Amino acid sequence: MKKTMLAAAALLALATPSYAQETVRIATEGAYAPWNFLNDSGEPAGFEIDLGNAICEKAGLTCEWILNDWDSIIPNLLAGNYDLIMAGMSITEERLATIDFTQNYFPPDPSKFVAAPGSEFDFAALSGARIGVQSGTIQAAYAEENLADGNTIVSFATADQNMADLMAGNVDTILADGAYLEPIVTAAGGAIEFVGEEILIGGGVGAGLRKDEAELKTKIDDAITALKADGTVDALIAQWFEGQGPFFSE
Repeated sequence: MKKTMLAAAALLALATPSYAQETVRIATEGAYAPWNFLNDSGEPAGFEIDLGNAICEKAGLTCEWILNDWDSIIPNLLAGNYDLIMAGMSITEERLATIDFTQNYFPPDPSKFVAAPGSEFDFAALSGARIGVQSGTIQAAYAEENLADGNTIVSFATADQNMADLMAGNVDTILADGAYLEPIVTAAGGAIEFVGEEILIGGGVGAGLRKDEAELKTKIDDAITALKADGTVDALIAQWFEGQGPFFSE
């Protein structure tokens, strides 16, 4: 259901950052609940949509949401097709070599493995396992670096595809953000369970932007700081992530 929302013929018209007119174009994936997803009306919804709208209100900006596939979300930011990414994107040194980030609006979230009940894995000497990951994620990079020897890393375009193949038995385990997995494990009614140890990767989730946008970064950072201080960020985390937080307010 995801689709890139901009036609090639429109790219030149969009090349100039539009926040100079107090409008900021925010890209999201729309397929990573509860961070971002499409509601029954086909509109973007979720934690980051609510937070992004609150940021724009606090900063006095008008924000436009754009859906973009995960795999091309950074290249299209660099091409000027939008101004900001809010898509459950963890802040990492590798990404910071290409783009900039605001301060985090969700703290570092442990990555976790899930599998069918009764699955037995020796993660100290894992061998012969089919490990599912979403391509382009911190989990995919971790798996390729640390788990590829003797195992098969299977990459999927979306987290939903990754989970569907686990349920179908096409992969043995998947590695993903704990905050994404926890409601799925709860709703699965015992069909899947957490296995192994948690892995802490990245520096929390923030909004990505081009490196030459210092003015926009300051506006967004100031808004996030204010929303942390007044409890809005923690309230939205509590709304969308059961049992999480508070992290940022008293």
